[in-house]
Amino acid sequence: MRWASALSGQQRTEQAVTEAVSAIRRDLAGARPDLVVAFASPHHLDAATRIPALIEAAVPGSLLVGCTGSGIIGAGHEVEGEAALSLTAASLPGVRLTPFHLDQRELPETADAEEWRDTIDVDPASRPHFLLLVDPMTIDAGALVAGLDAAYPAASKFGGLASGGPVPGANRLFLKSRSHRAGTVGVAFAGNLTVETIVAQGCRAIGKPMIATRCRDNVLLEVDGKPPLEVLRELFPTLPARDQELMRHSLFMGIEMRDSVEYREGELLVRNLVGMDAKTGSLALGALLHPMQVVQFMLRDARTAEEDLTRLLDKSSARVQPPSGALLFSCLGRGAHLFGRPDHDSDLFRSKVGAVPLGGFFCNGEIGPVGGATFLHGYTSAFALFREAAS
Repeated sequence: MRWASALSGQQRTEQAVTEAVSAIRRDLAGARPDLVVAFASPHHLDAATRIPALIEAAVPGSLLVGCTGSGIIGAGHEVEGEAALSLTAASLPGVRLTPFHLDQRELPETADAEEWRDTIDVDPASRPHFLLLVDPMTIDAGALVAGLDAAYPAASKFGGLASGGPVPGANRLFLKSRSHRAGTVGVAFAGNLTVETIVAQGCRAIGKPMIATRCRDNVLLEVDGKPPLEVLRELFPTLPARDQELMRHSLFMGIEMRDSVEYREGELLVRNLVGMDAKTGSLALGALLHPMQVVQFMLRDARTAEEDLTRLLDKSSARVQPPSGALLFSCLGRGAHLFGRPDHDSDLFRSKVGAVPLGGFFCNGEIGPVGGATFLHGYTSAFALFREAAS
């Protein structure tokens, strides 16, 4: 297995493709690419319908998948607000690639596993992994992720929601020789490949883990027998000044998603607080709840996001050998906007994991697993790390 990633800042799409293809050919050192993952900034929207044909002509025999993004990641660098096109290519001996495109009317209406398997036409016995690129304005991304989880519960699912298009139909999704204006494109990987997913939610816990002793739908009524707002009022004066300030504008809730009353570090699903009732002391969250779930208040800022990603990358690099290649799906709210400089997450990845070919884009939402299930995220950096199964 060999991977390569290239980035071009050329304004003209034809020149950008030529420059990026030349770089990946050089880095693949004669290996034929089976897969090309392409991400293009909005500067290339006018020529987006030609991108698949340009890549197909330059790299015949490979499977193309990709989309547009407000920011582009390639060759281990992040470009925001400027013209960019990245190509990440892989030679994948012993790996079967199954591409698919779905629009909203093709999605099964329920999470029936058999119906979803028939729709995707991928055998769960092949132990697949799924790359998903979704236009959030033309398809129900939540239903897509839930349906695939029901049909392929053991499969890794990773990817992001296309960005850069201001109205429905403005984003582009690339698959094989076509450019689509709607739906989702994906690739199922099977065979001689493992995929490790890392979802850095950029938060740290404050206070202590609590049990949701009373809740209704997405409304948290009691934790450990007390209204959650009362817990917050008691917690606030115990925190340092920095955390008190963050609590005013960067407070979230972490939710344990496993079916057991057990707290696991790093496996809380981070969700927004969307409302509160001062009279009852309840909080409304951006997720459905059920009684006896573990919940914990969380804070987010640049330093916390860096510490969280550092911890996860250290944990990964200590456990396994470096990957052959990687993809990064990062939130539009991260990057230079959060850290004050470009390349923060890609530089940290390189320092912890090594000089691994890395491509990706800045998303309207990220797709990745937390606590054994797949979710749509915000403010995260979601990595997919590829290795040969034998290694």
